[in-house]
Amino acid sequence: MIFSDFKNTIATLKTKELGGQDVQFKLAPAMRLKYDAAKIAASHPRKAAVLALFYPNKQQETCFLLTQRAIYKGTHSAQISFPGGKRDSIDTNLQATALRETFEEVGVPEKTIKIIRELTDVFIPPSNFLATPFLGFTEKKPSFNLNYEVENTIEVLLSELLNENNISSVMMDTSYMDSIAVPCFKLNNYVVWGATAMMLSEIKALFKASLS
Repeated sequence: MIFSDFKNTIATLKTKELGGQDVQFKLAPAMRLKYDAAKIAASHPRKAAVLALFYPNKQQETCFLLTQRAIYKGTHSAQISFPGGKRDSIDTNLQATALRETFEEVGVPEKTIKIIRELTDVFIPPSNFLATPFLGFTEKKPSFNLNYEVENTIEVLLSELLNENNISSVMMDTSYMDSIAVPCFKLNNYVVWGATAMMLSEIKALFKASLS
């Protein structure tokens, strides 16, 4: 999608009804489906926020940013995710969290980002976070400056997300699952699964509805 066409869809993106958990769960591991609202509330999850950041590449095609986490001794080592993290006491709200974390992790200044809307929360069982995604964009491709938490950035065409052929399934062992089939997106030769895939599933559905 050309970036000018993306910008023309923004008004519709803001008002279209979200797919919510019904759409998210299309890309959720089977174990994740056991966590209903009551079970999530009983877990007293920590608040977090992430940003799905869209921008034009040099060819003026619409892209969005994913990151590969650095390798460390933790639950989400080397995983593919959106920039983001836990809410800090200095954050006025979760949108502020998403913007602050994006600047800290990949160096995109808050003043260059326009937020389109908030999306549906996603519970992340291994780390007990309830993450709120935000949809935003910049008018030009950012100059990324990565901190120690991020190994590299991954630029994905929006058209690749909308391509049904990029939905797949892989067998995985995780911190709370052994040898199960996990639904995923395959984007730029990366396997994107878990909470990030659930968020992308809702984003994809929102764009499909806005373009129809």
